[in-house]
Amino acid sequence: MAIQRRQRELLRIQSRFQTGNGKSFLRGYNESYCKWQRSRFCGRRKVGLTEEQIERYSRHIILEQVGGVGQEKLLSSKVLIVGAGGLGSPAGLYLAAAGVGTIGIVDADKVDLANLHRQIIHHTSDVGTEKVKSAETKMRAINPEVKVKTYHQWVKANNIRQIIREYDFVIDGTDNFVTKFLINDACYFERIPFSHAGILKFYGQLITILPGETTCYRCIFNAPPPAGVVPSCSQAGVLGVLPGVIGSLQATEAIKYLLGLGRLLTDTLLTYDALEMEFRAVRLDRNPNCPLCGKTPQITEFRDNDECQPKQ
Repeated sequence: MAIQRRQRELLRIQSRFQTGNGKSFLRGYNESYCKWQRSRFCGRRKVGLTEEQIERYSRHIILEQVGGVGQEKLLSSKVLIVGAGGLGSPAGLYLAAAGVGTIGIVDADKVDLANLHRQIIHHTSDVGTEKVKSAETKMRAINPEVKVKTYHQWVKANNIRQIIREYDFVIDGTDNFVTKFLINDACYFERIPFSHAGILKFYGQLITILPGETTCYRCIFNAPPPAGVVPSCSQAGVLGVLPGVIGSLQATEAIKYLLGLGRLLTDTLLTYDALEMEFRAVRLDRNPNCPLCGKTPQITEFRDNDECQPKQ
């Protein structure tokens, strides 16, 4: 009954916002929501949203599928972003703005002038600065209450499992095949969901993977290609706005997973062609012969390959 009452109240809020009287009504809603939270948790551990949080996240809260309870869930969630580059930039900014409570970001690189046409979390004044520190500054500027944990290092077989295991969801923002396979394998062994994405020239792709339940990266590609066969963004180029589209979709998948909303891009590879402005969803089945998650797995431990260092 209490949930139904909250849903009716949220509908009233939506109608008030639509008629242009949302701001004054929100102040009244803040008071009623805070009272409801106090009564809801009376005699138990004090949790809930402050009045400032209710105003900050008001456009989330008025969504029936999110509400105050959903926003609290985001505030208590943890997401790790591997790569503070083109994909990690929009993902980090939007996750911070959305109120994801803890965001980890991994990258051993420093900001370069050639990064700035696509890596929007970094500014000209950041050139020469550690990417993780630059990213932390921008995310905390958007939302000071978000906790940002920085890892100025590359992920490798000897550190990745320790890093990722404290997070609820991982975003793969790298453009290095060896690292992508490492993330896939680590998330499989730790059973941590993640979003894979890749971009090159005018094209992007992404898929969400629930390890042990849905198609994994090795189900599709099996093993990394030989070094130098597939060019990187620094070799082939990339449209500056492309990672903004794909990285934002990765953040969307993370938020949907954390809130349990909608249909995730599991068992589905979403491709994007910016030249034709065309999205295509390709349905994929789990590979029974996958060397990692198949019926008779061949991979039972991590393999590291120093031949190709991750470069976001």
